[in-house]
Amino acid sequence: MTAHLLRLDHLVVSARTLDEGTQYVADTLGVAPAGGGAHPLMRTHNRLLNLWGGVYLEVIAIDPEASSSTGAANGATKADQPRPRLFALDDPATHARLERGPYLSHWVARVERPKQLTTWQTQYPQRIAPVVPMTRGDFTWGLSVPEDGAFPAWQGAGDGILPSLIQWDSLRHPSTALPETGIALKALKGSHPQADLIGMQLEWLGAAHLLDLQPTDGAPALVAEFETPEGLRTLK
Repeated sequence: MTAHLLRLDHLVVSARTLDEGTQYVADTLGVAPAGGGAHPLMRTHNRLLNLWGGVYLEVIAIDPEASSSTGAANGATKADQPRPRLFALDDPATHARLERGPYLSHWVARVERPKQLTTWQTQYPQRIAPVVPMTRGDFTWGLSVPEDGAFPAWQGAGDGILPSLIQWDSLRHPSTALPETGIALKALKGSHPQADLIGMQLEWLGAAHLLDLQPTDGAPALVAEFETPEGLRTLK
């Protein structure tokens, strides 16, 4: 088990378009995400919403303005074939789910120095996906992303309930550049048919304290409860 407990970095709302995702969050929490930008390597773009305590919410969607081929120089798997997008955004099952509307699809846990995410991943490649260098505007970071773009998994169990891991390249965090909203995450809850496997990996990562995990006979799901100026709100 890791000796370093992880911190919650951000929540992920997947959407067909940024406008759809932004409206969903605004309708639920009373404040619309803004700012953000493009991720050239992944051909995605996002908008962000600040939460209390150095955490934020990300709305992410496929960027229709991005090139269909990034080329090998930008990290493509082949010169004429871009790498799969992160957070399973190229998966037909994700596309089918997004036809029903945006949803809370994933969460990301922060690995803080002196622990080095790249070193940790090299030591345990079966437990941690490859770390991909990414950029958005002035921000640079490393993010664990399976080569097929799927959600992280342990022994086949994942489905967005296990977190991606992130390490920022500087002390500056996106939350410091976002306006205050008066919104705080109260609880992050997850359910999964293989909750035992998910729980084992969360314990190993040092992230079990970040998620209230429960078994279910249904589909995997994430639910986030927020305290807002207008009262308790739930995003799922």
